[in-house]
Amino acid sequence: MENVLIECSPGISGDMLLGAFYDLGVPKKVIEQPLIDLGLKDLYRLEFKESKSSSIRGISVKVENISSIPFKRTWRSIKELISNGHLEDKLKQTIYEVFESLANAEGKVHGIKAEDVHFHEIGAIDSLVDIVGVCAAFNYLKPNKVYCNEPMLGKGFVQTEHGKLSVPPPAVIELIRQKNIKVLSSFDSIEGELSTPTGIALLSHLVHNLQPPSKYSVNSYGVGIGNKKFPFANLVRVYKIASFDDSSINEKINPKFEEICVQEAWIDDQTPEDLCNFVEKLRIEGAYDVSYQSINMKKDRIGFSIQAILPIEKKEFFRQLWFDYSNTIGVRERTQSRWILLRRGGECSTIFGNIKVKQTLKPDGSITIKPENDEVLRLKLEHKISTEEIRKIIKDSSKKFKAFENWK
Repeated sequence: MENVLIECSPGISGDMLLGAFYDLGVPKKVIEQPLIDLGLKDLYRLEFKESKSSSIRGISVKVENISSIPFKRTWRSIKELISNGHLEDKLKQTIYEVFESLANAEGKVHGIKAEDVHFHEIGAIDSLVDIVGVCAAFNYLKPNKVYCNEPMLGKGFVQTEHGKLSVPPPAVIELIRQKNIKVLSSFDSIEGELSTPTGIALLSHLVHNLQPPSKYSVNSYGVGIGNKKFPFANLVRVYKIASFDDSSINEKINPKFEEICVQEAWIDDQTPEDLCNFVEKLRIEGAYDVSYQSINMKKDRIGFSIQAILPIEKKEFFRQLWFDYSNTIGVRERTQSRWILLRRGGECSTIFGNIKVKQTLKPDGSITIKPENDEVLRLKLEHKISTEEIRKIIKDSSKKFKAFENWK
């Protein structure tokens, strides 16, 4: 599985990202199918066109509104549109989260509830095509990890349906505040909007790290061309990159510090079978770990305490899962920090053949190898010997290790 690197040169917008993914090789059918599934087929015409910016070639995107009725929606109606669409769950959730962050940002800057936000430009058909199309491209590529350099915002003014607004627009400022996105302040002398609310919202939900890896090789890339004219090339590049090698490990950051989110609830009105399904859903969607135990609750009822440890950037997504898949009417949530040793999965050659193992990098630079428990149980059944013997044989006969992933 490859990684993806997004290069903001110098800013980011939804249409430039979409053009870059198309240039990278994402089929137009992949981009348009979710739009068809949402019932938008007769509202727009999408065109990908060879273009240039400062003599650099790439793909520009043009979305034409072919409906006689202006496409302007509230967050409430767009949410209903997404909810009723026949999309796979993960893609639907990603699209929902991007729009939700935009609605929250717009609601904050205008002093109204997110539900009542009229999106104006953001809710126009071209922005909806950009968001759904980019999310579909990510879903198609399924990158292991997504990197991006820090974007620039620009200065001056931009014309909107609210009138002239200063750059960066209020919604962009609120998004980078909410999502704690670091931006660069270069190009201060350049007039114009370098990064749009749609572009920033997409980055905030799709990018894992706002810093390119220290070492990588480029397998392929695509270039998206912006419609605005600047004294420099206005483009976004999207690279497929190969994993950087082990020499990029910095032992000074091992153990690694990171923030996590902990969500929990007590539930006493749902069957154990349903709760087991919910716990499995949390794990499938990427929870680091989930634990649960029976507890005594009010009116002497037996209930369950469920606690999930989650990636902090996905807390909104998991928050929604509690309300969609469990009976709880409230979720406790807190941010915690943890120190973890770098680890990676792979396989090791032994006298049993190749088996799946996990390597752990200790603070002193030494590496330990532990066989996956599923492999130990399989070998125990096959060879009719104890677990202790299996582990000892694996340890004594382990030879060449092949990594399946980067240190993380």
